[in-house]
Amino acid sequence: MSRSTAPVVLSEAQQSQMGQWLGAMGTPQQVALRCRIIEATAAGQSEAAIATAMRVNRKTVRLWRERFLAQGLAGLWEIAPGRGRKPTYTAEQVKAVIDTTLQTKPKGSTHWSCRLMAARQGMSKSTVSTLWRSHNLKPHRTKNFKLSRDPRFVEKLTDVVGLYLNPPDKAIVLCVDEKSQIQALNRTQPGLPLKKGRCGTMTHDYKRHGTTTLFADVLQGKVIGDCYKRHRHQEFLKFLRRIDRTFPGDTPLHLVIDNYGTHSTPEVKKWLKAHRRFVVHYVPTSCSWLNLIERWFAELTNKRVRRDSFFSVDELEAAIHEFLAAWNEEPKPFIWTATVEAILAKLARCRQTLEQIQPGCTLPKARKRKSS
Repeated sequence: MSRSTAPVVLSEAQQSQMGQWLGAMGTPQQVALRCRIIEATAAGQSEAAIATAMRVNRKTVRLWRERFLAQGLAGLWEIAPGRGRKPTYTAEQVKAVIDTTLQTKPKGSTHWSCRLMAARQGMSKSTVSTLWRSHNLKPHRTKNFKLSRDPRFVEKLTDVVGLYLNPPDKAIVLCVDEKSQIQALNRTQPGLPLKKGRCGTMTHDYKRHGTTTLFADVLQGKVIGDCYKRHRHQEFLKFLRRIDRTFPGDTPLHLVIDNYGTHSTPEVKKWLKAHRRFVVHYVPTSCSWLNLIERWFAELTNKRVRRDSFFSVDELEAAIHEFLAAWNEEPKPFIWTATVEAILAKLARCRQTLEQIQPGCTLPKARKRKSS
């Protein structure tokens, strides 16, 4: 018996697999049709009967019968070379779109849009959008960044990250910072409420009714905060005394703070020297992202301050304390996961790219010499 007339015999595993494909909602209809053809062939039906029942050509039945005998179940999913819809644009045209997006800018503009690129390449804007999505390109978006030029960057980074990942025994780690110049903004008109098909709105203009400064620290998700009118070293000392009262005893308190001037004044240094259980860990310059309290400040801004309207500073401070109390009812801890090695590897790639654009732009700043 020749191969073309060889009988089709299905094993239990093959029958089970084709049954799963036929029962699955995600199986393409062309694959399901091929499975039914093979099942009918294995049942002993003739090509003419199968073609009539499934409304296909006899040659189609014979094709997939021979394909199954030659390749098995895997052959039912493959598409023969040269079949299927031909691409509208060649690989060279696709490469031209990607290269133009990455290496050039439109005349008089800073970035490409779908319509500008479509007019440049002679294709539709939807095609450009599809190509950008497939290559994960987003010319319309930008993100802010700043590489630290602190000469002691690695030392401070290792100190703070080590404190997060391996905190000392019988000690308390606190992330402390102030969020200054929180504005009490009163929108000139009430915003339109949320409804089906439309997001909530608020006016772009506002009246200022003063500012406040929030001093806060975070411990395992629980936040302690106080609002002050200014953010001088006197207010910072008040907050340090608040922390000292909140955590009585001799338990060491490790504070993660930034390099702001009020944190290192002579008065603050004198107070810290008199209270030995306070151990200060400074984050590198331009590395506020290393302080976990900044993550909570983002929650406060996005969920309470930015979209509300306040008629006075007192109303703003009441809203902040209300959010703080609600947060502490079910605090969510912020867990640091990035290692020093992973951070340094990522920054090394960024520095290499920046040095190619402008040599010396990532080196530590030279201190100005005081004139005699």
